[in-house]
Amino acid sequence: MSEAVPAAAPVGGRARSVWPRVRRLALPVGSLLLFLVLWQAVAAAGTWSETLVPPPAKVWKAFVDVSTTHDGTRGYNGTTLIEHLGISLRRIALGAGLGIVAGVVLGLLMGTVGPLRALFEPWITFLRTLPPLAYFSLLIIWLGIDEEPKITLLAVAAFPPVAVSTTAAVAAVPRALVEAARALGASRWDVVKDVIVPSALPETFTGVRLAVGVAYSSLVAAELVNGLPGIGGMVKDAANYNNTPVVLVGIITIGVSGLVIDTLLLRLERAVVPWRGRD
Repeated sequence: MSEAVPAAAPVGGRARSVWPRVRRLALPVGSLLLFLVLWQAVAAAGTWSETLVPPPAKVWKAFVDVSTTHDGTRGYNGTTLIEHLGISLRRIALGAGLGIVAGVVLGLLMGTVGPLRALFEPWITFLRTLPPLAYFSLLIIWLGIDEEPKITLLAVAAFPPVAVSTTAAVAAVPRALVEAARALGASRWDVVKDVIVPSALPETFTGVRLAVGVAYSSLVAAELVNGLPGIGGMVKDAANYNNTPVVLVGIITIGVSGLVIDTLLLRLERAVVPWRGRD
């Protein structure tokens, strides 16, 4: 008996399955090209000087210059762009990492122990409303001008979003699930580990993403003093000399790297919390 030959997929079906992927790629690429065209048009119009609005080609040249060795100069201030970014990412990883861990732990405690929430929530709200520059000078007085105030600033900036989101997520866990686990003989630790933490994970991940975003937005502030090498320090130093192309290179680098990190966090969230959005 001859084996059955599987029917070929219809050409129209393949086209329909490919089109959404093409569209998802075409829209951001198209918006980027449109932005570059508008940017070039504004720069070419001459309404503002190149110091204020440099053309894209000049920013690209600055990107190449700070990424390589040119005319005997290595990168910016002796450090290449990727090295500046790496040092800043290390600071964010340490600072935001400490703030995220502290926020998750305190959020779990505040969500499960009512008096702790009443005790700490006003202080977290107070801290969340403070802009980083408001207390960075105090951190410098306390900790000096080396790495400690920078990492502490990023930790303090990242802490409130995680603590608030974790607390709200724990408090929103359905009581029926908790009571059902206790009725089956689960201990308090088992309830926290098997019921509360899995239920709170989706909102906690949202808080983590917010915390990383806040840490990134605080990066330039964290590197205001003795921030070189560092991408935020490079932006601040270039701004002192009206070096707008390098400032734009630093800003674009921060934004693109932040977008990549947020995408990685989204992928991690889908892997750890695959049930989110399927209720």
